[in-house]
Amino acid sequence: MTTTPTAGTRPDDVRRHNRAALLRRLHVHGPSTRASLATDLGLNRSTIKALVDGLAEDGLVEERVPAQRSGAGRPSLLVLPQPQAAVVLAIDIRVERAGMALVGIGGEILGRGGWNIRSTTNDPREVFTKIVDTAGPLIDELGVHPVAAGVSVPGVVRHQDGFVHEAPNLHWTDIPLGAWLSRALQLPVHMGNDAELGALAEHLRGVARGYDDLVYIGAEVGVGGGVISNGVSMRGAGGHHVGEVGHMVVRPQGRQCYCGSHGCWETEVGERALARALGLDEDSPVGAIVHELRLLSADGEAPDVLAEFTEWLVLGLGNVVNLLCPQLVVLGDLFTALPPALVEHVERTVRERSLVSRALAGTRVATSALGTDAKLLGAAELAFETVLADG
Repeated sequence: MTTTPTAGTRPDDVRRHNRAALLRRLHVHGPSTRASLATDLGLNRSTIKALVDGLAEDGLVEERVPAQRSGAGRPSLLVLPQPQAAVVLAIDIRVERAGMALVGIGGEILGRGGWNIRSTTNDPREVFTKIVDTAGPLIDELGVHPVAAGVSVPGVVRHQDGFVHEAPNLHWTDIPLGAWLSRALQLPVHMGNDAELGALAEHLRGVARGYDDLVYIGAEVGVGGGVISNGVSMRGAGGHHVGEVGHMVVRPQGRQCYCGSHGCWETEVGERALARALGLDEDSPVGAIVHELRLLSADGEAPDVLAEFTEWLVLGLGNVVNLLCPQLVVLGDLFTALPPALVEHVERTVRERSLVSRALAGTRVATSALGTDAKLLGAAELAFETVLADG
């Protein structure tokens, strides 16, 4: 979009805005020529040259001859973001495991670490201590200090102050984790719900690129949803995320959920429900569930053993599609291991049963392209939001 000075707008503000827009374009879409940047941003070539030159002087980008050339004549130089010029710390806290990565501008993972969380305690102070103890050596190894941190947490998270209001699967309530980490790491810390950040990552870097309206449905111990509407994350009152779809009641006389209700969707399609459907113990490790699903995938057909599970999955997704009107539903976490034939059946059935899907000429249902890295990369993007806004 072209930005020109208007009454009351200072030229420095316009330049800063354009610089941030160009940097974000490279961060999300990767290397580009000056001509393409001018077209995409609606700016003239002299403005693009000045912006690229300024970013290059600051070490944020470099220009390079493309590795593959096509056609005669001198090839256009590519403008590339320099990953180590701006690095963020990304943290993904799950029920049984936590992961951490240093991510450079452009989305490149420069280094990573992870550890198991003792599910018997899930003490937030122990998790906090482990994060701080792990971050130091990782930062020292890379030799580049991060400019911000992003944290993914399952549960109800208030974005403004990194406050975990409630994360039942972690047994956390009213934990000021963002403030703790900000003081200890001496960094701005930005926190978000894990499914919301999964949606953000898929939108920018995964299967949902090019879609402005999507829902991400993740299944770990519970089931959570993240919503991108008109290209931005949907949030509710007080900055809390939107998308606790796992607690949508689908079977009022069903099993009791830890939230206090009966028959929540996640009691029918969550990790334990999937284990039961496969004939496994409810407390079976995720690896055992994935192994069984891969065996079923080899048949190339939607497995009969998962017929009831599939019906509950379709019922919930139909409700989600009718309520939120997405172009695409992305299935993440454990759902990525579902047999492809089952996912195709779910997509067809949701299209048939959902009034909104029919109006949209068919809502797509696809599995995550980023897998276990989705929420980690989403946490990185959350941290990059303010970094890129400053250019």
